[in-house]
Order: sequence, then C-alpha cells, then structure tokens
Amino acid sequence: MYNSADEGFDGTYHTNIVVKHNGSCLYVPPGIFKSTCKIDITWFPFDDQHCEMKFGSWTYDGNQLDLVLNSEDGGDLSDFITNGEWYLLAMPGKKNTIVYACCPEPYVDITFTIQIRRRTLYYFFNLIVPCVLISSMALLGFTLPPDSGEKLTLGVTILLSLTVFLNLVAETLPQVSDAIPLLGTYFNCIMFMVASSVVLTVVVLNYHHRTADIHEMPPWIKSVFLQWLPWILRMGRPGRKITRKTILLSNRMKELELKERSSKSLLANVLDIDDDFRHTISGSQTAIGSSASFGRPTTVEEHHTAIGCNHKDLHLILKELQFITARMRKADDEAELISDWKFAAMVVDRFCLIVFTLFTIIATVTVLLSAPHIIVQ
Repeated sequence: MYNSADEGFDGTYHTNIVVKHNGSCLYVPPGIFKSTCKIDITWFPFDDQHCEMKFGSWTYDGNQLDLVLNSEDGGDLSDFITNGEWYLLAMPGKKNTIVYACCPEPYVDITFTIQIRRRTLYYFFNLIVPCVLISSMALLGFTLPPDSGEKLTLGVTILLSLTVFLNLVAETLPQVSDAIPLLGTYFNCIMFMVASSVVLTVVVLNYHHRTADIHEMPPWIKSVFLQWLPWILRMGRPGRKITRKTILLSNRMKELELKERSSKSLLANVLDIDDDFRHTISGSQTAIGSSASFGRPTTVEEHHTAIGCNHKDLHLILKELQFITARMRKADDEAELISDWKFAAMVVDRFCLIVFTLFTIIATVTVLLSAPHIIVQ
C-alpha cells in the first residue's frame, strides 16, 4: 500500500506462497492496513468521508507485472462487519497506470476509494438535543419576573452549564483547523445567544429597579419602549390602550404643550387660592364693617386685629395645602415614573423573548436543513 501510515509501512503478515505445478502462485496475506486520509469536517457530524487505499508493486513496473480488478464494483464487502460509528456506502476500485518522474516505465496500481458516512443518531440525541434544551431554558429566563430575585441567577447558571457541556463537546469534535464544523458553528451561536441573554437580563433588572430620585427617563426611551415597541408587540397597560392613534395623539399634545388640568378637585385649585384669598379678605372687611353698623361699636384696633388674625390663619392653611399638594403630586409623579421604568423593563423582556426564540428556531432549522443528511442509524 503506497499511502500506508503504519510504522512498519507494510501491515501484512508474511505467510507462505502456494505454488502450483503450472507455475501459478497464490499469496493471500492477512493484515491490518492503516492509511492516510484527508478528513473534511465541514458538515460534522453530518459528513461523508472518502478515503483512498492505493495498492501496487514497488519493485516491478507495468511491463513486468499487471494488476487486474476482479470486479467492477471494487472491493469484496461480503465479510464486512457493521461499524457503530460509520456506515459503509461503497468501495469502488480503479486501475491506474502512472509514469513517475524517477522512472520511464509505467507503474500500475489499484486504488480503492472507501466511501463512508457518519452515523448521526448518537450526536443528534447526545449533543444537539441537550443544547437545544439548554437554550430553551435560557429563553424561559425572560418570562421570570424581576422581583423574584432569581432572574440573573438562572441566566448565569444556564451559561455555566452550557460552558461545561461545550467542554465535553470539544473533546468529540475533530481537532483540525481546515474548516469550522457545522456543529461547532451551531454551538457558538447558542453560546452567543445565552451570553447575550445574560447581558440583556442585567439591562432589564437595571430598568426595573430605577427610581425617580436617581434616573430620569429620556424622551427616546418613552417613545420606543412605552409607545411604539409595545404597540408592535401588542402589549398593553392596565387602564391604558396603546394604539397608533393614541401614540400620535400623545406626541401631538406634547408638541403643542397642552398641559391644562381639570379644576374640579380641591387639590387642582390650591394654586388659585392666592387669588381667592384677596377676595376673601375684602369680603371679610365688608362683613365686619356692616356688622359694626348694626351691632355694638368696635374700635379701630379690634377691627385691624381681627383682620390680621384671619389673614395669618388663612396664609398658614394655604401653605399647608400647597405643601401637601406638592408632596402628593411628587409622589404621584414618582410612582408613575417607577411604573414607566418597570413597564419598559417588561417590554425589553418580551422583545428579547421573541427575538431569541426566533434566533434559536432559525439557527436550529438552518443547521438541520443545510446538512446533507440528518439521521443515519
């Protein structure tokens, strides 16, 4: 065998040759042949390999020794024992006559091409299916509420488990750099997806726990995460309808600065008490003057003292109402801002869930469809 990889080069066991009376000789030496073969792992583990075994005489040229194939189908596969990792497709043979640079005589050789296909059942159920299950667990992390306290822990745990699993897979992959295996590309995509899910989980938790004392919501976040993205994802808030019409109306109101408030409640009229306060004082003075004409006579000092006391009391009441109103408005604004941040975090969660689910499905389907074959038992 020309392309032998055996240490002794010739892997046959030297037995006796049977010589007949008519000069014919029979020489059938048993042996284990080890040959060199270039492996193409582009479609691993859905790959086919073609390995050649070249037999010929090293001493005698084609004029002295001729080699003839017994069958056009190539090698005899009647005694072939089935292998658990490879499926033998065929073993065709071909006769070649080559003139080498060293010698002018032609040399004859018989080249057998062993066509084998890797059995993928083991790799499918022990590598691909667990990887898909681990990636689906990473998707479930986006459905976990941020207040549970285990959202980031789940993502990191899944990332670590996938890393340990990939270390075991790396021992199975062929250690060559001629091409990137299809399975390695798929695992790298899943690893990138899980790592990105952990990063985005940190962003979601950051949004969820923001308060009005530390952060202000930029206008672009309000527009993207509170209006347009929820409308695209068909999300809603309790008591609020998010439609295209309401979004456009809200943006138009902001542009025109229509911030008028209703004047039906006391808290909304507290800021107008200053104007009413003057009318109240003047009215009290008129009432006191009219009462003086019908009642007992009052002095000028008593009259001014009564007016000063009423003015002071009403001014204190006004300040208290303004303080209480400001605190209540501030509390309402803070609660609304915190609610907006939590809703923005929910929108990011829903968006990541949909995007990563589509990414996992598309990556898995693309890998399976691009493979020459899927399952070979």
